[in-house]
Amino acid sequence: MSPAVASPPSLSDAAPLSLKAIQGPVAPDLTTFRQHFREAMRSRVRLLDTIVQYLLKRKGKQIRPTLVLLSAELCGGITERSYRGATLVELLHTATLVHDDVIDEAETRRGVASINALWKNKVGVLLGDYLLSRGLLLALDARDYDLLHITSDAVRRMSEGELLQLETARKLDMTEERYFQIIADKTGSLIAACMAAGAASAGADEETVARAKAIGETIGLAFQIRDDLFDYDPSATAGKPVGLDLQDRKMTLPLILALERADDPTRKRIRRIVRKRKKSRAEVDEVVTFVTTSGGLAEARARMVTLATDAADALGAFPVSDARDALVGLCAYVVARKA
Repeated sequence: MSPAVASPPSLSDAAPLSLKAIQGPVAPDLTTFRQHFREAMRSRVRLLDTIVQYLLKRKGKQIRPTLVLLSAELCGGITERSYRGATLVELLHTATLVHDDVIDEAETRRGVASINALWKNKVGVLLGDYLLSRGLLLALDARDYDLLHITSDAVRRMSEGELLQLETARKLDMTEERYFQIIADKTGSLIAACMAAGAASAGADEETVARAKAIGETIGLAFQIRDDLFDYDPSATAGKPVGLDLQDRKMTLPLILALERADDPTRKRIRRIVRKRKKSRAEVDEVVTFVTTSGGLAEARARMVTLATDAADALGAFPVSDARDALVGLCAYVVARKA
């Protein structure tokens, strides 16, 4: 007899879960994943091993391996391949963060010294390359070609998204359509890969893997919009100052929507400020106030909630399980998080 399928709890009705509660159904499996991850990063080179140990002590929220494992549980059950999929995703994600810090010349990440700040850019680039190679070899040695294809496609899309964002920042010709293309590639692709890898590792058919992937990409879009909202929210604790994206001339959804609503003189003035390579605190505050009072901030938040709700509703196609409830909880968490 087929497992019962019922609509998941409404996103608007459910209280946001803590990340610990979301990870509850796969908590023992996350412990096993961490063992796989540590082993995958091991090196005989003393300097590399020292840096790896530093990385391991700084382990973040581990949302991406959590998604792989919850997706696997949702689609048939966690297997040894699921741990490899989670490890592969986390290796690739960590590599991109290390490379991002080099590109951005960032000295800290979430309040802790970055790799390039402690060991310089050359080491940061080589470390990122090492992590990427470890992920590739992990999949190849186990002949997990499907997982390798899923994650490699995500890396391609992430690179294209970053380059498109750089091109757009130079021209300042951002549109709503282009914004969603960029965040789908930059953020949505890796979250989609997590869900797809988890489903594939559990032996799901192609249709189910595609469904899981689509849900992941929708969650990723909502996740990125939440990050972009932090740039206009002084009450957030996301670890970056208000207006940082503006200083970098990044036009994100709140600003795009606000400009669409503005009259022509206001639009021209705000664009002049955004174009400036160096902005005063007063100019940044003016743009933040404009985005807030024009309704751009509220509209962007509404778009985020719609996306998270769509992802939660799509989970209703899967059988009732603790994993499904946890993923619905994650959709609510994405909307409510403060960091």
